[in-house]
Amino acid sequence: MTMQDLGLPGGQDVSRLIERPVEHRGNAMFGSDVVAETLRALDIPYIALNPGASFRGLHDSLVNHLGNEQPQMLLCLHEEHAVAIAQGWAKVTGKTMAVAVHSNVGLFHATMAIFNAWCDRMPMLVIGATGPVDAVKRRPWIDWIHTAKDQGAIVRDYVKWDDQPASPGAAREALVRAKWIAETLPQGPTYVNLDAGMQEEPLEAPLPPVEIGRLMPAVSYEPGEAVVREIATGLRAARRPVILVGRVSRSQEGWAQRIALAEATGARVLTDLKIGAGFPTDHPLSLAGPGVFPIPAAQAAIDEADFVLSLDWVALHGVLPAAKRPGAFIAQVSVDHHVHNGWSMDHQGLSPVDRFVPADPDALVAALCRSMELQPAGDYEPVAPPVIVVGDDPAAPLTVPDLAKQLRQAVGERPVSLLHLPLSWDGDFWPFRHPLDFLGSDGGGGLGGGPGISVGAALALRSSGRLPVSICGDGDFLMGATALWTAVHYRIPLLIVVANNRSFFNDEVHQERVARMRERPVENKWIGMQMSDPEIDLAAMARAQGALGFGPVTSRAAMDQAFAEAIAAVEAGSVAVVDVRVQPGYTPAMAGALTRESGGGEK
Repeated sequence: MTMQDLGLPGGQDVSRLIERPVEHRGNAMFGSDVVAETLRALDIPYIALNPGASFRGLHDSLVNHLGNEQPQMLLCLHEEHAVAIAQGWAKVTGKTMAVAVHSNVGLFHATMAIFNAWCDRMPMLVIGATGPVDAVKRRPWIDWIHTAKDQGAIVRDYVKWDDQPASPGAAREALVRAKWIAETLPQGPTYVNLDAGMQEEPLEAPLPPVEIGRLMPAVSYEPGEAVVREIATGLRAARRPVILVGRVSRSQEGWAQRIALAEATGARVLTDLKIGAGFPTDHPLSLAGPGVFPIPAAQAAIDEADFVLSLDWVALHGVLPAAKRPGAFIAQVSVDHHVHNGWSMDHQGLSPVDRFVPADPDALVAALCRSMELQPAGDYEPVAPPVIVVGDDPAAPLTVPDLAKQLRQAVGERPVSLLHLPLSWDGDFWPFRHPLDFLGSDGGGGLGGGPGISVGAALALRSSGRLPVSICGDGDFLMGATALWTAVHYRIPLLIVVANNRSFFNDEVHQERVARMRERPVENKWIGMQMSDPEIDLAAMARAQGALGFGPVTSRAAMDQAFAEAIAAVEAGSVAVVDVRVQPGYTPAMAGALTRESGGGEK
């Protein structure tokens, strides 16, 4: 997929990302020069990093050997942010960014973000490093504590592949393989650990040239003709078909083909807030606003369907449990089984499936359109948007619906990419009409990923003409706030709106539920949850990193003014953060999180 397929400019303007312009230094002289040249040959545009002595050789090669050539470095204040930025980049482009993490200690810092990317099925190439593997070359103390017997074991259960090459030639091959595997469906992070000694050793002789493109053959997951005919026949004959749009690409062509397929078959379509926009949510065939969990009306339509086509739905068991099989023919299109293992349970529960299609969901829909002679569709008559219910009292505390309504009014007709959304978000707050309108969640439920993911996505959207907007909860923002420094430093425009309820409120809801179950005081649910006395000045935290900070915003009038000024600043190239103090509230998403299906439990 090219940047043009995504509706983005053909290339990124990196002129403001180059901190130390120097000339290319000629042929590789050290092991790390080979690594740097391989990253360049792999067409990796950026490498996000927090500096570390274990890859000091690679750092020097990037600066003093490659010079102005890619990959350009993105300095980050924490390894977790570096990985999150690569994840955000992949969410927009579907392509690999490199990340460098320092030895075992940096890799430990990065683990949560790597797990997020793993669950989100986003490609990236994580480059680690270790103290010299040859013990006689280790400096006392520091090289020893930065060396592990099997460093890849730290992340092996949630990366697609890892390696620790022992020579420059092996490092070149490992990096090529790592990128190839990362970008092959199902996508995901890979890890290559570089020996510090190998990086710093002079080359005995130049490596023989290789044709890197021929080492990375395209892997196609095209469906067979017979199964395409079977699904096409089933969709045509069905009276109540449903399409579940799960993990699909950001391609505009794929988006148009899904619309054409739904319109030709009359299939109702359900989408998911856990992943990026896959179908217009204001289309007449959209079942309901997307959510982390399906709303009852959407679930009822699935239960009544006579044909269900799942395009790699993330948790099929959640809508089609094995113990409650509807009277429908169920087709599941996915290659996700290739990465399931016994460590992570992110593969979800088993669901009844009548036809499993090991294919790329985009390729399957394209084949159906060819088989049914459908032309990609674009225009449709949108349904009236749901009314966002807000209070009448202008002096009343603000709520998340207030924030959503006024932010939509503030952006007007601008094309907006929502880079991240909080758990309190309702899918009906904002229509998605383009594959880049919403990029999905963090993947693994790792709080703190939102800011870094948003920076990476905003980098990919630079010069696209789209307004990058991230809406974070206060807990998420606080854990990832220093990722903003990278956006400010490299002039990456970004608007972050914090839905600040001064609490880890989702857990307040859980504590309330437990208290009621045990007939204990509900009034104590806030203990160990609320961030008060003192309240944290989130706008000041933004300003401390060079961003523009607005707030705390506590009224509708102040919110309108803050949004107008913040949007103008972002359009002028700045990073802006608006701290909106919202009233904690029980949301549909939280209700879904607390639903129990087994043993006749609570709803």
